[in-house]
Amino acid sequence: MPVEIVEVLRRSEQGVTKPFICRGDDGAIYFVKGLDAGRRSQICEWVAGRLAVLVGLPVAPFEMVHVPEELMEAGFGLDLSGLGSGPAFGSRERLVTELTVSGVEEVPRALQQDVLIFDWWVRNADRCLGEKGGNPNLFWAPGGHGLVVIDHNQAFDPNAKKGDFVNYHAFSGQAQELSGDFFRRDEYTLRFSKALTAWDEILAEIPEAWWYLDAEMTVPVDFDTDTVYDLLKGYERDEFWSWR
Repeated sequence: MPVEIVEVLRRSEQGVTKPFICRGDDGAIYFVKGLDAGRRSQICEWVAGRLAVLVGLPVAPFEMVHVPEELMEAGFGLDLSGLGSGPAFGSRERLVTELTVSGVEEVPRALQQDVLIFDWWVRNADRCLGEKGGNPNLFWAPGGHGLVVIDHNQAFDPNAKKGDFVNYHAFSGQAQELSGDFFRRDEYTLRFSKALTAWDEILAEIPEAWWYLDAEMTVPVDFDTDTVYDLLKGYERDEFWSWR
């Protein structure tokens, strides 16, 4: 059963989608992405997030949450039209600080490589970090709990260019090492292929409403599952692994 949202606390001022910060019936706080985030964004979050978990990335826990109509009527003094009722994507709050350039060195090299190659696999170019800053959507949990990965709403970008991706990614320093490591390539090939065995299951978990742009469910969202699946099968081609 999805987590029921019982209270809307406020709206975040950070992030492109500016999620609503809500309390669930499980007592946890969630960053909830509803109508304003866009249906394609919600699908990308769910599909890429599920694949990330299956591959073994330290993703912030997320849930399919439900926003009841009665909550919309309550309002809590906020404009909730951008949240909307029904199913939404909820990422559970964690006590974390944003990863900085100086903090990259604290992340184990193998984990940096995991995040880098996964982001290229799902064509998520939204993890930029450099000397002048950026928005890597990567956080560091205090107390030795390590890296926390969030936000895949811009995944499956068919226009993502490898050159730009590798130049601006927070862990771009690992690209060349990965390029020539055939043992790591075999490892990732196995991890990706295993994750993709859950493809049909992942798609079946997506609420029907997310596949349409309108409440009447007549205008389909721009997310072709066959095209995305073919993109994900790209790891089987040699050019996927070359950073030159």
